Amino acid sequence: MTQPLWTPSAERMATSRVHAFMRELALRRDLELPDYAALHRFSIDHPAAFWRAVVAFCGVVCEESADAPAVSDAGRMPGARWFPGMTLNFAENLLRHDDTRTALQFVSEAGHEEALSYAELRAEVGRVAAGLRAGGINPGDRVAAFMPNRPETVILMLAAASIGAVFSSCSPDFGISGVLDRFGQIEPRVLLCCDGYVYGGKRIDTRARTAEILAGLPGIERVLVVGYLEARPALDGLANAEYWEDFGSRDEPPRFERLPFDHPLYIMYSSGTTGAPKCIVHGAGGTLLQHLKELVLHVDLDRDDAIFYFTTCGWMMWNWLVSSLAIGARVVLFDGSPFAPGPRVLWDMAERHGVSVFGTSAKYLAALEKAGERPGRSHDLSRLRTLLSTGSPLLPASYDFVYRDIHPNIQLASISGGTDIISCFALGTPLLPVFRGELQAPGLGMAVAIFDEHGQALPAGEAGELVCTQPFPSMPLGFWNDPDGQRYHDAYFARFENTWCHGDWAELTPRGGLVIHGRSDATLNPGGVRIGTAEIYRQVEKLTEIAESIVVGQDWEGDVRVVLFVRLQPGAELDDRLRDSIRRQIRDHATPRHVPARILAVPDIPRTLSGKIVELAVRNVLHGRPVKNLDALANPQALEHFRDRPELAD
Repeated sequence: MTQPLWTPSAERMATSRVHAFMRELALRRDLELPDYAALHRFSIDHPAAFWRAVVAFCGVVCEESADAPAVSDAGRMPGARWFPGMTLNFAENLLRHDDTRTALQFVSEAGHEEALSYAELRAEVGRVAAGLRAGGINPGDRVAAFMPNRPETVILMLAAASIGAVFSSCSPDFGISGVLDRFGQIEPRVLLCCDGYVYGGKRIDTRARTAEILAGLPGIERVLVVGYLEARPALDGLANAEYWEDFGSRDEPPRFERLPFDHPLYIMYSSGTTGAPKCIVHGAGGTLLQHLKELVLHVDLDRDDAIFYFTTCGWMMWNWLVSSLAIGARVVLFDGSPFAPGPRVLWDMAERHGVSVFGTSAKYLAALEKAGERPGRSHDLSRLRTLLSTGSPLLPASYDFVYRDIHPNIQLASISGGTDIISCFALGTPLLPVFRGELQAPGLGMAVAIFDEHGQALPAGEAGELVCTQPFPSMPLGFWNDPDGQRYHDAYFARFENTWCHGDWAELTPRGGLVIHGRSDATLNPGGVRIGTAEIYRQVEKLTEIAESIVVGQDWEGDVRVVLFVRLQPGAELDDRLRDSIRRQIRDHATPRHVPARILAVPDIPRTLSGKIVELAVRNVLHGRPVKNLDALANPQALEHFRDRPELAD
């Protein structure tokens, strides 16, 4: 039997917040809840009682009608409404603490640091909210940020939320069209921007790009400029611009408008690689409740923790991270490259600031191992308790790397969800062991199942579509400019009736965990057998000569053949010996059907702005189809390395 890589101690389980939650719930309802599986079953069988218990345990600041249900139309998806009698304010819940403890700790690639206490953060939010109110910003108006991961972005979000305005953000590495494709749909009235940012040692001035963006957004009435490269940068060419520090009133304490549970809070965006980005509207109550559940009951976060996630403001993990303020934890923000000035920059920061929860991407962990780094030997990580990973499936070899070279006794929690739900379907828990290559468990309150193509639930060990068969609070309110809800329905509910189909190819494990094999729309189908691309990646990227890879299916002679592209490490050569090694590795550790028909080298692999490889875009190039929305890619020029390859003509 497979042995766990980590098992929580009896003390760790007994002192966890989810254990306290289980104890309270069991006493209040006269239940037996001996383990996580029992708690998860209760959360699915009694969703109204479960989510009410989350509200109480997490101390949600709200008002509610005495006779209001926790959920109405509970059997409809979409259509269920959570806490229809509740009013709350998202910012009020994140700013419930008002003391000298550090709320935001900012660290830049270049070594610049700033810190804001909870009291200072509240004061700044009050100042900026006063400026927004004076400018006529009302509930439902859109406020946008084209910003690096700095404290000002958090402050503007909270100021907007305190009023009931809707916040949306893009990171400054987005191109002009990428920003306009997003903000152009939602028509914000206020834009926050920087004069530039630093990445990989380079100072990148964004003012000219911002001026072009403003020309395409005629509804912008105020432009707030943060000096990042310079203290007071010139504002020439930026219409209606003023300095961030001059905006608002410093005499105004924060005021919080309590609004319905499903009042809109955020507008997020799909990746936009297959068409115009979908504008996904998330509600304040659902986002708050789901994030509190995940941070408190799954991550086990409390006031004494310092939590970090490597993310930009264009990825949902930024929104998730910032919700940690509701717990009163210290939120560590980093802006810059994770490999500049060297591969130890994030671990230097983690050691210096006593990070206890460290979040990153699967790709970063693989790159760190390839770089030969051993953070557990080079740094004091005694405060580190939990390592979170998402963005793509975490390869089993990366589990080995974490426990061998980072820390032998931490909880490694691979988590999986998406922008679509601004949260997770599967993640970690301090009540269960960690097994190599597996996500620990489905999330509480999430009725996760695996369906075959006919909508039948599959048993453990069989791969299929990841679905959710019951409503949950953080389902989107809908898509922007989708008045009849048809686009929203078609995106998630058209495949299986009354069931959320997420688009991941996954399987349940006999232990109750999950394995994510990749996106189901990128699943390979040679000879009619469906293969998850992650199954190939986890074998190929074990080879020291391979920096990274991308695999797609090429239509060929009435079937599909598997084509693997590899980016090599410096000095490596894709010769017959290496091709044989790749094939042997895949055949021996996967199946013969996984072995690529063609293996080709490329100097670069295309990615979205959030760092995900784009298999569908590469597949379209191979078949001579257009790739829509190149501005959604961080490096669209990389697609040219896949076009008209003579090796794929026979």
